[in-house]
Amino acid sequence: MNVATEAHGAESGGLVFHPMDQFIVKPLFGGDTIAWYTITNVTLWMALAVVAIIAMMVLGTSRRAIVPSRSQSVGELAYGFIYKMVEDVAGKDAVKFFPYIMTLFMFIVFANFLGLLPMSFTTTSHFAVTVVLALLVFLTVTITGFVKNGAGFLGLFWVSSAPLALRPILAIIELISYFVRPVSHSIRLAGNVMAGHAVIKVFAGFAAIAAVSPVSVVAITAMYGLEVLVAFIQAYVFTILTCVYLKDALHPSH
Repeated sequence: MNVATEAHGAESGGLVFHPMDQFIVKPLFGGDTIAWYTITNVTLWMALAVVAIIAMMVLGTSRRAIVPSRSQSVGELAYGFIYKMVEDVAGKDAVKFFPYIMTLFMFIVFANFLGLLPMSFTTTSHFAVTVVLALLVFLTVTITGFVKNGAGFLGLFWVSSAPLALRPILAIIELISYFVRPVSHSIRLAGNVMAGHAVIKVFAGFAAIAAVSPVSVVAITAMYGLEVLVAFIQAYVFTILTCVYLKDALHPSH
């Protein structure tokens, strides 16, 4: 939103805010051009998410004790939670992928929670970030499926339990749904995170009006509490879907 638009909004007595401004990617050191090597607010907050993960999982558990500290308790809880998820959903033979899935979950959940801080930037609200995460899962699952099963991985698309006449049609449907996975995987995460933050920004804009300010404050508090829950749930959903896809790669037959 430029200065002329803001001035016009102020003169007309209207609200001067845009709920999508918070998602604009900006270079940290000035300039208007963004190249692949430019350090932006996205780069900064992704780096902070990595630093926070290292601080909790490495530094926080470096002095392990029988009576755990708070950081050790949280680290052990996260470790056990994801390990059980991988084992229960994808099977014991998927435990070798636990470090990757654990890293994926921790990055998403920390990026989501850091995005709830005032003046922060939510990196998982950008499709450029979530698409890369989803494509990495897609490629990992596909390569694993062919390496482990060879041509037998194609059995994932052949529904042997269906009538013979329907199998070719179902195979096409299964093939399309398989390649749509990274799209739905990425849009689900970015869309939910972006929508919640945009709604909070809208209520925050109305908080400046005295007549509706109390209602807006209550709404912002409720939405913020919901977003805290969504931040964890979306990381959980992304991770458990990764486990489901991995199970298909390890056990492709219907």
